[in-house]
Amino acid sequence: MIHDFRDKTSEKFQFVAQKNGLHRFCFTNKSPYHETIDFDVHEAHFTYHDEHANDEHLRPLLEQIARIEEALYNIQFEQHWLEAQTDQQAIVNEGMSRRAIHKVLYQSAALTGWCSPSLPSTMPL
Repeated sequence: MIHDFRDKTSEKFQFVAQKNGLHRFCFTNKSPYHETIDFDVHEAHFTYHDEHANDEHLRPLLEQIARIEEALYNIQFEQHWLEAQTDQQAIVNEGMSRRAIHKVLYQSAALTGWCSPSLPSTMPL
């Protein structure tokens, strides 16, 4: 643990990472209420401000951007597929609704025709 804050609504903290690589920030909320945590991480690689970034500095960032770009493409593809499936299902549902209504009308007409007693046109007295 690098630093522990308690009962703070706002805090600023600076530290120097001792190792290169991935760093994790852990937050624990012991309150029964949900809290929103907003934090900014600023990092500086360079000991001297006149030092310029090179490929070694940018490569991890570019790799992460490529992974995010691929994930975004996959999400957009799936979203497009779901929209197409929804449109297709709406067409199928509309067709089934029309067929169901026609079937009910035909069955009603058939039952009405078959169940009505046939009356002779002339009745003997």
